[in-house]
Amino acid sequence: MLQKYREEMHDRKPEMPARRFYVQGDEEFLPLKPASADVIISCLGMHWVNDLPGALRQIRHVLKPDGLFLGAMLGGETLCELRIACLLAEQEVEGGVSPRVSPFARVNDAGSVLTAAGYTLAAVDVDTIMMRYEHPTQLVEHLRDMGETNAQKLRRSYIPKKTLEVSISKYIDQFQEDDGSVPATFEVIFMTGWAPHASQQKPARRGSATVSMKDIDKLTDGKEPSPSSK
Repeated sequence: MLQKYREEMHDRKPEMPARRFYVQGDEEFLPLKPASADVIISCLGMHWVNDLPGALRQIRHVLKPDGLFLGAMLGGETLCELRIACLLAEQEVEGGVSPRVSPFARVNDAGSVLTAAGYTLAAVDVDTIMMRYEHPTQLVEHLRDMGETNAQKLRRSYIPKKTLEVSISKYIDQFQEDDGSVPATFEVIFMTGWAPHASQQKPARRGSATVSMKDIDKLTDGKEPSPSSK
């Protein structure tokens, strides 16, 4: 992937000349000096790391003071249809279940790990993308092409034919839409965090407010403002 990007950039004529450095590394072992980067962007890669809090701490360590981290990763609702279909099929055919879909972080976990990693002004947003396929096997082919199949070390390396057939049947029975297609959910979690700096805004000291919420309530007589006054 790095080589492909380098070749593409070589063929382009940039509007402004700039020096480019291509480094092949690992999110959990960043080959960058402390406080050396103004911005770090991670696009759909953080859900693959084994130690997400540790990777985020390393990124913050690499950022300069007031440096920005922007990240996007797949969230916990991703492929929920496939997960349910496989679970029901394995339970019915084999009498037990095994993880058939890679684990993903939840939205509320993303905000917690950003704060725990030492970022300031941390923010998390989420976008849900619904893809539709003619058949569940088309979804599986799509995942293979993207390199997004189950990568857990202790996963089962095969799926019995009967379990596979029932999984497909369950997927269609549970989720098929009126037009005959089957949906697949991809939840994308967006994360923003800044390396600490003295110039950044800070929350007011607890108890320093000069206006009481009760006073605000009196001004409106406890009523919702009318549309014309908004």
